[in-house]
Amino acid sequence: MSTFGEISAGNADGLAKKVEEGIRGKFRRRLFSAFAKGIVTYGLLEEGDSVAVCVSGGKDSFLMAKLFQELKRHNKIAFSLKFISMDPGYSPANRQLIEKNAAALDIPLEIFSTDVFADAYAAGKSPCYLCARMRRGHLYAQAQKLGCNKIALGHHFDDVIETTLMGMLYGGQMQTMMPRVDSANFKGMRLIRPMYLVRERDIKAWQEEYGLKFLQCACKFTEQQISANGEEGKRLKVKNLIRSLAAEDPEIEMNIFRSAENVNLGTVIAYKDKEGVKHRFDENI
Repeated sequence: MSTFGEISAGNADGLAKKVEEGIRGKFRRRLFSAFAKGIVTYGLLEEGDSVAVCVSGGKDSFLMAKLFQELKRHNKIAFSLKFISMDPGYSPANRQLIEKNAAALDIPLEIFSTDVFADAYAAGKSPCYLCARMRRGHLYAQAQKLGCNKIALGHHFDDVIETTLMGMLYGGQMQTMMPRVDSANFKGMRLIRPMYLVRERDIKAWQEEYGLKFLQCACKFTEQQISANGEEGKRLKVKNLIRSLAAEDPEIEMNIFRSAENVNLGTVIAYKDKEGVKHRFDENI
């Protein structure tokens, strides 16, 4: 395991300081306030928590790390942070980019290595789905090893509404991406998504403001998955659909988000309870 982010004053032209000042100033309302609101609204942090902030290398997770550092600076409740990143088999150039950004942004990132890419490739079928599941398991295990009780992922508002719509269009189901989930396989561990109310356009504006270059999906499956109408291809289609609808009606995005909060069971043909048992509208007639 290697650790990055311990930089000397003036390194990277003081980028970390500029970014931190921006989070407290220009981007406070759009980023930090939305981040803090999500944590409070969904009860994501509690006294004594030890959170493993999972940095994948992309813009969302790196911003999440900086927002957590800012939240820690306020110190309204006692909690601790670990910044971790998994190398699932990146090329040397991609790993170096993560290391460079961690150092420039002053994030003490602990990187550990796995063979997730190779294992997912060997499995053949649905590599993106399998990769995501394996990555999650490794992150839980590493966080638990470090004494953490929560892992934080960088999914944002747009991820939430895209997932909601994808479930309806491609999965024939009504479900959404939850702001917090208790792990079924790692006792006492919880996954949280503190970027839940942060908009992707604001993340991109932050990235562009400082000329930051982050890792895209660095997996060799991505291109073929998009061309084969796989998981990433479907998400891109849904993203473009939402964008085109929102251009005509700005309320569309928030309406998709709120639809998961305003489910009327009296007008639903069937639903599943927490145990997965299916109930029909006429079962008690």
